[in-house]
Amino acid sequence: MSRRARWLAAAVAALVVLGAVGMALVRKPGGTGAPRATASKSASAPAAPAQAVELAASDFVRAETIELARTLAISGGLKAVHSAFVKARVAAELKSLAVREGDRVAAGQLLGQLDTTEYDWRLRQAEDQAKSAQAQLDIAERTLANNQALVDQGFISRNALDTSVSNAAAARAALQAARAAAEIARKAVKDGEVRAPIAGLVAQRLVQPGERVSVDTRLVEIVDLSAIELEAAVAPEDVTALRVGQPARVAIDGLTEPVAARVERINPSANAGTRTVMAYLRLAAHAGLRQGLFGRATVQLQRRPALVVPASALRHDQSRPYVVVVADGVAVERVVEIGERGDAAFGASTPVEPAIEIRRGVASGEIVLRGTVGNLRGGTRLTLPSGTTSAAAGAAAVTAAPAASR
Repeated sequence: MSRRARWLAAAVAALVVLGAVGMALVRKPGGTGAPRATASKSASAPAAPAQAVELAASDFVRAETIELARTLAISGGLKAVHSAFVKARVAAELKSLAVREGDRVAAGQLLGQLDTTEYDWRLRQAEDQAKSAQAQLDIAERTLANNQALVDQGFISRNALDTSVSNAAAARAALQAARAAAEIARKAVKDGEVRAPIAGLVAQRLVQPGERVSVDTRLVEIVDLSAIELEAAVAPEDVTALRVGQPARVAIDGLTEPVAARVERINPSANAGTRTVMAYLRLAAHAGLRQGLFGRATVQLQRRPALVVPASALRHDQSRPYVVVVADGVAVERVVEIGERGDAAFGASTPVEPAIEIRRGVASGEIVLRGTVGNLRGGTRLTLPSGTTSAAAGAAAVTAAPAASR
C-alpha cells in the first residue's frame, strides 16, 4: 500500500469515530438534546398574570355634575393705568438728573435741573422793562393830572387834555405787556426744574446730564404699579359675549399662580387693520406685576351645572375622542360626546382647572383617569387607593347610552 493510501484510510477512520461519539451524546439524557425538551416544556406552561398598576389619588377623579364656568381665552400685554413721560418744557442743556431706573418717586418731587442761564437773563431783562414801563406810566399820570387842572382854569384846550389821557392809557398798556413778558420769562426759568407729575417707579432714564434737549424731549418715564391692566385684542365674534365686570384669571410668565382680574373696559371701536376690539382687564394688586409682561387671561362668561371631567382626561390619539374609566379594577376606554369647555373645581379644596362637559359616554360617579397616568391602554389592571371604589351603577347607565365602550 502506498503512503498516500495509508493517510486516506486513517482520515476516514477518524471521521467514523467522531460520528459515533456525536450520536452517543445526543442519545444521552444529560447531553445537548436535553435543553430542547426543557424549553418545550416551559413554553407549554401557563403565563403569569400581569401586575396591576397602582394609582395615586391625584391620578383620577370622579365624573360629577358641578358648575362649569364657560370661558374665553385672550392674551395681551400688561400696562400700568397711570404712567407718564417727563418731558423737557424748555430747550436747554440737562444740568442734572438724580434718579435712575427702579427709583421710587413722589408726585411733585424734583428729579433734575436744566441749565436756565439764558432764561434767567431774559427774566431780568423783562423785569427791567416792566420797571421802565412803570416809570413812564407814572409820568403820564402826573401829566394828565396837571392838564386836567389847567383845562379847568382855561389855560389849555380840551384837545391837549385828550392827548394826555391817551398817553396815560398807552403807558398803562405798555406796563401790562412788560409785566406779562416778565411772567413768561419767570415761567421758563421755573420750567427748568424737572419734576415728577405722578408717584411711582422710574421705568426709563432716556437722557444723561450734559445733553442738550429740545422742547418735549422725553427725559424719564414713570409708572405706577398699584393699578395694572391687561390690554388684549378680542376677535369680533367673541366681543358680544364680553361684559364689563366679568371675572377672569390671568396667567403671567414668572408667576406660579394666576392673578385675579375683571373686565374693566371694552373699546367701542374696532382696530382698523385687524378688526379686533381692545378689552382691558383690571388685575388685582400683586408684587410680581410689571408693565410690559405678557399675560394669558381666561374670562368667565357664564356658569351652569354640567357633567364634567378634567380637560387633561380627554384623549385624541384615536379617530374619536375618548376617556379611560375604571370598571371592576380594569381600565376601559370610552368614546365620549363632548360639549362646552370651561373651568371647574373638582372638590372644595382643589384649585380651579380646565374642564370639559361630557354629554354621552360617561355616567356620574364613574372614575376617570387624568392625563397624568400617561399612555395607559384599555384592559390594564389597576389598583386604587384604599377606600376608593368604582361606580357600578354608572357602568349600567353607560351601556344604555349610544356611545359604546371599546
